[in-house]
Parts: sequence; structure tokens; C-alpha cells
Amino acid sequence: MARQPSIELLAPARNEAVARAAIDCGADAIYIGGPALGARRAAANSVEEIARVVEYAHLFGVRVYVTMNTLLYDSELSEAEHLARQLAAVGVDALIVQDVAYLRMGLPIELHASTQMFNATAEQVAFWAECGLKRVVLERNLSLSDIRTIAEQCDTELEVFVHGAICVGYSGRCFLSRSMGPRSGNRGDCMQGCRLSWDLEDSSGRKLFREKHLLSVCDMDLSGRIGDLLDAGVCSFKIEGRLKDEAYVRNVVSYYRRVIDHELSRRPDLQRSSVGVSRVDFEPDLRKTFSRRGGEYFLDGVRRGVAEFDTPKAMGERLGRVSAVRGSCIKIDNPSVKLVAGDGLCYMTPNGLIGTNVNGSEGDMVVLNRAEGLRVGVEVYRNYDHAALKAISRARLRRAIPCVAEVLASPDRVSVRYTECRGVSVEVAVERPFDEAENRAFALRNLREALSKSGATIFDVTEVRIDEEGFLPFMPMGELSDLRRRGLDMLAAESAKLMPECEHFVENYSALAPKSIGSECNVVNRVAEQFYLDHGAESVAWGKESAESFEDEVVMTTRYCLRREMGECLKCGSKLRGPLYLVHGMHRYELQFDCARCEMKLLCK
Repeated sequence: MARQPSIELLAPARNEAVARAAIDCGADAIYIGGPALGARRAAANSVEEIARVVEYAHLFGVRVYVTMNTLLYDSELSEAEHLARQLAAVGVDALIVQDVAYLRMGLPIELHASTQMFNATAEQVAFWAECGLKRVVLERNLSLSDIRTIAEQCDTELEVFVHGAICVGYSGRCFLSRSMGPRSGNRGDCMQGCRLSWDLEDSSGRKLFREKHLLSVCDMDLSGRIGDLLDAGVCSFKIEGRLKDEAYVRNVVSYYRRVIDHELSRRPDLQRSSVGVSRVDFEPDLRKTFSRRGGEYFLDGVRRGVAEFDTPKAMGERLGRVSAVRGSCIKIDNPSVKLVAGDGLCYMTPNGLIGTNVNGSEGDMVVLNRAEGLRVGVEVYRNYDHAALKAISRARLRRAIPCVAEVLASPDRVSVRYTECRGVSVEVAVERPFDEAENRAFALRNLREALSKSGATIFDVTEVRIDEEGFLPFMPMGELSDLRRRGLDMLAAESAKLMPECEHFVENYSALAPKSIGSECNVVNRVAEQFYLDHGAESVAWGKESAESFEDEVVMTTRYCLRREMGECLKCGSKLRGPLYLVHGMHRYELQFDCARCEMKLLCK
């Protein structure tokens, strides 16, 4: 296994404000969408906005990655290269890419292989590493054993998703959205067909399920497995959510910052990749922001219980069961719950998920704005905690870099040297005749008080070192404050010159690609086609993305198995035999089961 690099908490940012919040809450890197060509069209940002994010991030050694992870047609190559060079020019640290055409542009920037490149095997990851890609973002369907094997066999940085939504199909090889209409996940506009309701039919047309969310898997929460992933060789822990709001990012980033710091404290050979101590005025709690009943998915191998057939929405935290109903008032059998006006509740009924709001309380009864379908015994969940989200949204955030002040004094010169934790040091001085302080205790207290204040700077002065036995000058507080301001301003200017370490992409032409590049590999431009041919491929099929029809084509392959989820695994002796079909309106897909590989495929009919 390659030497493990510095450890990184990687946070999403839909815009500049969210990026700053993520940084303040402790992110070591952020990923953000550019003006175009990213896999989330609704999360676009101008080059000027990204430049401001870069300027702020680099103060703390935080890296900024821009997502340019859509497929490119020939007509878009010039635009893509122009934009990539603009982003490199404003200091972006890396581009996350899907289309291999970027590897042929000679870009002066680090390139990362997006999870959309289907990074699921050691052979695939090794190929990208040999080509010269600095980092590979792994497929979300992998197990811990898979990740460990890849780390042992591949010399590249490994990034994994640890929190948020999961693509049920293999990333970059899902064409479900595209087969249902013009919108495409590989082009940044997925319609999320996997979150729709489906009927499940057998070959005779008998409906086994009606209008259930049969492909909607729960969100990921690996907060309890960070140590295992560190030991497996992961260096970057990624939070999904470039469309999420600021409260979500504040809460989740703050939570994972604590978890990762705890695990790093137990592994002194590892260190985080940025600097600065984050302080937030709230208690992070993953239950308080959006999550579809998070779990560890397939980290310990394929299993049942990873989907939620009844709803694709976040139900929130379970409160308890209804023990009494009186009109629009209910009682919940959990006296520790304190509901307030503005809280959002939800519950399941035979007609699906129902949402309601809390209007207030009357004794031990909760007053709702509606109680449709509520009865004794129904489980109630809080999917909007008004007080908690108010606290998260309004909380003050501050990230500060620890530094030390050292005072050197003589009768004609007083200097202060400020040194921050990365070793950057500056010195400021006042030269004039000084009287020695008559009250040494008072002088020492003044020096420490004046020189340790950091105000609105990016620093936290943790120690003021003074030779208590040496010359102690008498100095007015105003002069000491000016000395401190000049020193910390100079330190900020010098610290800003530090740039996170990056390696510009240089293609290694000796890396060997597979002999046959299939249509699922998403080659949709001539530059990508030539890339594979130059790396030893003998045949390159044109990508499915440009297909006019998907009839009789596999549009999704996944480790998620509907049979397994239903308790009808063929390897376990299922009595449910024959073909199965998913149906939504006019769209019909045959389910194919590869039991040897434990995979399910959707074939468009």
C-alpha cells in the first residue's frame, strides 16, 4: 500500500456562503460546482465566486475542488478546456472529472477521477493511477474489504463517501434517467427515477407491489466507521450534498470534524491536511438535518434492510407512538420529547407518508395543524426540529489558527515575534527609549493581555512568551495594541502565501487500458476515443449516453438486489420464480439477477 497522505474531511458547497460555513466548521477541503459542466446543474457558481472561496480557503490550507464531472460532446471540448484553465488560474486545487478528454488537455492543475468513472475494482483504480491521476473517488457500493484491497494494490489517494445520499446504480453506468426521457445523470440533470414509485410485476402481469419506492435506498452514515476506513487506507472522507442548504452543511461537517479528530488522536502517525481550530455555538446532531434513515449500506458486505419502500423522503428522528387522539390534538408516549410550535412531524398511513406541523401544546397534548389518518399506535417522527435548526442556522462560527507570541525587550527596542502552527513567523518592533516597569506583575499582565487578543483575525494566540527575569518595559496599552495588530496583519499576509500541495496532471502514456472499451464506459467524443486507443484498447464502443433508443439495453447495474431486499434471494431458496418487471407508467424494465456476482440489472423493455 502506498504511503498514506494527510487526512481530509471533504465538504460540499452549493455556493460561496455554504463554502465559507463548511470551512469555518472544520472542512479540510470543499468541492463546489463551476459555471457549467458539473453533475449538479442547480449548483453552479461563477469563476469570480470560486476565486473568493479559494482566497478564504487557502488561509487555512483548505483545498478547493471544482466538479467538472459530466460527459463532454465534441462541440463542448473547447468550452471545457477554457473553463478548466480559468479555474486553474484563480487557484483551484483540483478538478473532479468524469470524461477522459480532460486528461488530454494539458491542464496545469491536479485531476481527480470522479466516482462517475466507475471506480469499483483494483484494476480500474490502478489504471487511473498509472495514467497519472492523483486521486480516485471510489464507488459507493463497495465494502470495507473491497476498499482495503484497492488500497493495498493501488498507488493513489482514495476518497470515499461517508455521509448522504447513495446512487443505487453503479455511478456513471446508470442510464435509467436517460432511458425515461432527455434528462441524464451523466450530463448533470438526473431525474432520479430511482426515487419514484414502481409496481413490481411477474411474467403474467400479477402485481406483487403497487406504487412502492422499490429502488430508493437509505442514505449513508459511516460516522461510526471512520477508524476502520482510516486503517483501510482512505485519506479523504466525503460528505454528499452539493444541493444541501447551509444548516445541513454546518451540522454534518461539525459532527464529522469531531469524529475524525477523535480517530486521528488515536493514530499519531496521521495528521489532518489543513489547520485551524473550529468553534461552533451548537451541538451537532446528525438526526437534526436531512437523512433517509442513514445506515452503513454494504460496508460489511451485501445485506437486506437498505431500502425504504414506503417513502423516498427523510422521516427524521423517531419520537414514539401516539397514545391518544382528540381531534387535531395527540399525545405521544415519550415524555422526554419537547415539541414546540413550528416543528414538523410525519407519520405513515395506508395512503402513504403524511406531514403536519405543531401549532402548540395543551397540557400533555400536542396541537397539530392537521391530524389526517392519525390513530392510537401510529409511530410519529420529527423531520423538522425548529429550535435545533434555528440554533444551527444562527450559531456563530469561528475558525482560528493557533499561534504563539514571543516578546524580546531591551531599553531601546521591543519586538514581538508571532509564529503560527505551520512555522510561518513574522516580527514587529517599536524602537525608542523605554523605561523599565516599576510594577513587574502589572507589566507582565498588560503584555499578555494586549498581545494575546486576536479579535476578528484568523488567529488564536495560545501563548505569550516573555522573559520574566529580563527587562520589562513600561508601554501604553495603545502602543501594545498597535504592535499586536501589525503583527497579526503581517502574519496573515505571510500565511496567505502558503499554498496547499498539489501535483499538476501529467499523462503517463504507458498505462494499459482494457482491450475492449464497452458502451457503458461513456465515450462520447473523439478525444476520449483516441485516449483509450493510445493506451492499448483494440476496440472502443460509442457510449450509451448518446443512444437514441434504450430498448433491450441494460440501463442500470447495482449491488442492490430487490429479491434480497424482499427476502426472496434465489441463492437462499426463493419460491418466487420467473421473470420480474419494474413498471412506472409507460416505462417497463426486466430485472436480471447475476447471483454469482451478487448484482441486479435493469433491462429496458
